[in-house]
Amino acid sequence: MTGEGRVVMQVYCRIEVVVDDPVAVAEQAVQTLREAGIDWSAERDTLEEAVAEIREDLSQALASLVEPDRMLQGVLKTQVRGGRWWAEPGAPAERFTPGFGEPDSPPSRPVP
Repeated sequence: MTGEGRVVMQVYCRIEVVVDDPVAVAEQAVQTLREAGIDWSAERDTLEEAVAEIREDLSQALASLVEPDRMLQGVLKTQVRGGRWWAEPGAPAERFTPGFGEPDSPPSRPVP
């Protein structure tokens, strides 16, 4: 591995989360939202509308708690520039099985 020059990396991750208390997840998401320092006058929704939405949607509440910036916290000369993440109920989506191929394509590497 070379130590010189900028390299852009993509990190792919699938995490299975068992939620025994959806209300606790929603309330943590609400607390995080309230503490986020969002200028609600510039948003389409009000804070209370956003809170109500999070309390009704476990997938949205759980996804809102993901903090990619924390992955590299304290690592010098790294920056999380963006990404996309979400949560959904049930079994893993086929596109996120080992190999990361499309559901009907053969895996790009052997599956153990």
